[in-house]
Amino acid sequence: MATLLRGEVRAILQPAGTAQYRGAYCPKGVPFAEVRRGPFDGKQDIAVRPDADGELPKHMTFGDGRVVYEYDGRDKQGRAVYRYSPLLSPSHRAVMDGVAEVYAAHALKAQGGHQ
Repeated sequence: MATLLRGEVRAILQPAGTAQYRGAYCPKGVPFAEVRRGPFDGKQDIAVRPDADGELPKHMTFGDGRVVYEYDGRDKQGRAVYRYSPLLSPSHRAVMDGVAEVYAAHALKAQGGHQ
């Protein structure tokens, strides 16, 4: 658990909600539910510091800005909830193309084909 400094708020990263994944790239053969999954979902040992006006940052980025999580309110424990945002994450398309390759390989194997 992260040690909170004065004014900081505990945060948790969650999969995308409808607002974040609507219209996001999803290659053929990949269940749309895969679009919701972010690489840091479930991470909760982090904290955010409110801006000078008291508002929490609208976005949290990782991987040199290639993965973006978007603020989505607070949970019952008072933590700031940030949801994966495939529409704002530059790495999303490449990750989904990799997921599509895995799904295609599994489908081929299930049909008795070889890789």
